[in-house]
Amino acid sequence: MAQRRILILFLILTLASLTALLAACGDDKEEQPAPTPTPTAEAATPLPAAEAPARLILAATTSTEDSGLLEYILPDFEAKYNADVGVIAVGTGQALELGQNGDADVVLVHARAREDAFVADGYGTARYDVMYNDFIVVGPAADPAGIKGMTDAAAAFAQIAEAGSAFVSRGDDSGTHSKEKAIWTAAEITPEGDWYISAGQGMGEVLTMSDEMDAYTLSDRATYLARQATGLDLEILVEGDPILFNPYGVIPVNPEKHPNINAELGQAFADWITSLETQELIAGFQLNGQALFTPDSEAWRAAHGGE
Repeated sequence: MAQRRILILFLILTLASLTALLAACGDDKEEQPAPTPTPTAEAATPLPAAEAPARLILAATTSTEDSGLLEYILPDFEAKYNADVGVIAVGTGQALELGQNGDADVVLVHARAREDAFVADGYGTARYDVMYNDFIVVGPAADPAGIKGMTDAAAAFAQIAEAGSAFVSRGDDSGTHSKEKAIWTAAEITPEGDWYISAGQGMGEVLTMSDEMDAYTLSDRATYLARQATGLDLEILVEGDPILFNPYGVIPVNPEKHPNINAELGQAFADWITSLETQELIAGFQLNGQALFTPDSEAWRAAHGGE
């Protein structure tokens, strides 16, 4: 009986000790500081995303591309308007067709009668003067048709046809091709025969063909000067005839015809390229000290006394 009492007493003391120990552990847990929460992705303040550049499709005549003008001036527009300009360099006829089909937002071309018709037919909102240069008749130094120094382009074309000397035509419905056809009309000649080659190519390619074939061709002065700097051997033989005047115009495509075009940016481009600041850029675009284009916007003429 005495042993039983001792065992019960032992158990009671053991339980009391365990209870005290557990209570002490609980007090320690409560005194520990709560852990600092780890920031989550949702809690972080995101940086504002940079606005993606707006896309502008510019259909431009090959001379503005081949001469290097667009490469020279477009970075200014892209920086100022956060824009990405996609250039489609084709002949004027194709450029106007792209605008007519809503595949371009703005066109930069050089065939005045066709530009006016484009606007009159409702495909463009307005035409704005941008710049000008001139066309020249170029050919081999040997000059088999004997046209060097002539100032009458139609008479020079007539001599080329009479001599049967090789002549390479753009043949691509471009502004240059339109001008060439006007000169043949003035000469009252329909060019045909083995001597007349219709290339269906841009100005740069036609100059290369003419150089390789010792042939004559009609070129805008800017592309000729750019290619001459890379080794072209053709010489300027005829220049200065008023019929060779070569004006360029810019036309925003009409959103009433094509609601999905970027009409706002197209108009901004027209305003930018005709602004005095951009006109000064165009005036400064030179090659070997020669200006390739002469500014001619309304803002430029106003600032220079109507020159």
